[in-house]
Amino acid sequence: MKKDIHPDYHTVKVVMTDGTEYETRSTYGEEGAVINLDIDVNTHPAWTGGSQHLLDRGGRVSRFKKKFEGFI
Repeated sequence: MKKDIHPDYHTVKVVMTDGTEYETRSTYGEEGAVINLDIDVNTHPAWTGGSQHLLDRGGRVSRFKKKFEGFI
């Protein structure tokens, strides 16, 4: 196997939308990085049956609606 061509594989912390945290291994960021999820199995309609609504973090949904409000 060739040396120095593979990304570093290290431990990161994942924070779910409800505040639950767990550690996993990933190539994301650096050792000890924190990944804050905007959407996970607790909030995504595919897993909740549409009973929960997505939060509009950063105004992405409102910007999209404003951009295409007159489009039919």
